[in-house]
Formats: sequence, C-alpha cells, structure tokens
Amino acid sequence: MDWTFLTEAARDPRTTGAVAPSGKALARALTDPVRALAPRPLTVLEAGAGTGAVTRALVPQLPPGSRLDVVEANPRFAGRLRRLVDTHPLLAGEPERVRVHRSYVEDLPGEQRYDVIVSGLPLTNFSPGQTETIMARFLELLHPGGTLTYFAYRGTRQARTLLSSRAEARRHHAVEAVMAAYQRRYGTGRWSVWANLPPARVWQLRRPSRDAPDTPDARDERYDVIGARR
Repeated sequence: MDWTFLTEAARDPRTTGAVAPSGKALARALTDPVRALAPRPLTVLEAGAGTGAVTRALVPQLPPGSRLDVVEANPRFAGRLRRLVDTHPLLAGEPERVRVHRSYVEDLPGEQRYDVIVSGLPLTNFSPGQTETIMARFLELLHPGGTLTYFAYRGTRQARTLLSSRAEARRHHAVEAVMAAYQRRYGTGRWSVWANLPPARVWQLRRPSRDAPDTPDARDERYDVIGARR
C-alpha cells in the first residue's frame, strides 16, 4: 500500500486531502469536459494535482495546440509532477505545453483564462472563507462559458459527524453550504463514481457566457449517474 497521501495529509491537510490517488473512473469523469470540447485547442488548469493521476489522464487528451497548467502547493508532490512532465513521452520536444506551478490556486499570477479547470483540491478541509475564495477564483479564471469539475468523497459529512468534534462538524457543514450555493447557481452536472476508492461524487459547474442569462432556465440538464456520466 502507498502511504504517501496519508503521510502528506497528516503533515499538511491544507495541501493534501485525498487518501489515495484518483482511480481511472474518477479521472475520466473529471476530465470529461476536455474530451467534450476537443478537437479545438484548449487552455486547461489542473488544481491540486497530487502525484499526477489525473495529469496522466489529461495529457493524452489534450488537442494539438493546447496548454495545461498544473498547480500543486505541496512541494513533494510538485517535484513528482515536474518529473512526470519532464519524462512523459507525449511531451517530448514540447516542454512549454505543460507547466507545473508550485502555488496555491488563489495566488496564481497573470491574466491567463481557461476553457476547463479540473480541481482535486481538498475543499472540505478548508474554512468556509477559504472555500469561498477558491471558488470565486476558479470562476474568475474561467473563460465565459468555461467549465469547472471537482470532486469530494462520499460520506465525509457522516464520518466527521461521528468521529470529529462539534466544531469540526459545524465547519464541514458550513463549507458544504458554500459549495451548495455555487452548485445551485452554476451547476450543470453531478454524478457518482462508485468505481473509486473511496467512492466519490463529481460536480460540473460552468461560468455563464456573456450572452446567456444566469438563470435556472439557462442551465444544462443535470445528471446524477452511477459509475460514470455516460
């Protein structure tokens, strides 16, 4: 068993919230918008990439002319990601196609905007204020009409209610309230991935386009599919 994630989560829960690398089914669900928008060139941001399980799924799906920025605050994980990018056979001769940034997503510099953001950040580990800051930054970083996907493990609220202090349970509930507000306003998809350890729930949010009203009637059909979206 690889204890890397548990070790890093104990060391710094701000940068590591996963207990294991994302499985193939979860990685596929998170990267679905990239496949949906291909073959046009895309700008993609992966936030909280960990050891690169989703990065490995993203690289082969990038259409020609695309750019991927990978953001990871944990220094040990960021080092692994740089080695992954340096040695990936599909990136040979294209060192600028994928860039690894050791940073918090809310501290990213510049005016770059993205068609797709894929987040592996442990949002339920943060305070409600931190969560609000990160989600607002995600929406700011997206092009109008751009898509954000992120996940959370199923059953975390119940586990914290049973095993944690009342203050911790209240914090978790407050974070979920922040996320629920974003889901109601921007959500276009929601589905469960049971073929992951632990099982996870994935959400898809979209920044409104300039021409489309930000109303429930303008949203896409919602999904709640067991195992995969399609």
